[in-house]
Amino acid sequence: MEHDASDAGEARYELVISVDARRSGQYGDAEKPRMRERIYRILDTAFAQAGVDRRALYTGDRGDGVLMAVPGRIAVTRLLGLWMVEVHESLREENSSLRVPLGLRIAMHVGPVRHDSNGINGRAVDLACRLADADVGRRLLDAEGADLVLVVSGSLYHDVVSAGGKFILPERFAPAELSLKEGEFTGWFHLPGRARPDFSRLAAQGPAEGGEDSGSRGDGPLPEDSGGRGDGPRPVDAAGRDDGPLDDGGPAAADEGRGDGPARYVAGGDLSVNRDNVYHQPVHIGRTVDSDRRKG
Repeated sequence: MEHDASDAGEARYELVISVDARRSGQYGDAEKPRMRERIYRILDTAFAQAGVDRRALYTGDRGDGVLMAVPGRIAVTRLLGLWMVEVHESLREENSSLRVPLGLRIAMHVGPVRHDSNGINGRAVDLACRLADADVGRRLLDAEGADLVLVVSGSLYHDVVSAGGKFILPERFAPAELSLKEGEFTGWFHLPGRARPDFSRLAAQGPAEGGEDSGSRGDGPLPEDSGGRGDGPRPVDAAGRDDGPLDDGGPAAADEGRGDGPARYVAGGDLSVNRDNVYHQPVHIGRTVDSDRRKG
């Protein structure tokens, strides 16, 4: 890199790339080194195929992933387009011989980055890492049976992706509003080699699932037909406006009435359903007693 100690207080606008492995906590001590080798092999192969000299980039190891900063002289479109295609192809080749495929979440954001002797820092770096760690990306991989998901910041989408380009297909990106530590942000998600992500297929994350302080990073398997609204992603339109909840039970549904359409309910025990105080199935309250005891 061309940075030295004198640059520590100067911010440079650079592309920040955060790469995380899916379910990294489930890899044992003997497996994790091989997983890390695969990640670096995939990235290095993709850089070589895309004609990008990785030595020109800042690269920081994160244990279960990689953090990179790309200097401005390297076109962002090269990374968003050809490099992502090559990452996807290299990942597919690696996974062809694996019983448990490696999954990757990649996030990109452009912003001011400061370099010092210990690495990189700045709000742009924080945001890229938060986007890579967003629960929506984790659940997209599971719901779609995919091995790779890319998420870009709203500014990067509007400034670069929306214009398209070689191997950049803006119509295959879908926006979701994310609640991150720093506040509400819009992330644009893309599954390389697949159609535009469909967030309606995602199961909502309940409060019992792990968070940052629980030791589980929310990467566990998804329950089938989990239903519920929870804290699932909220779709937004092309301008980044919140379009409301994903399910059919939003405010519009309440205005139109729920009785005419199909209803879907999932419960772990007994379930009774009523609309407008009229029960539509047998109701069980309390515990069952035999007929002789009721007569007495």
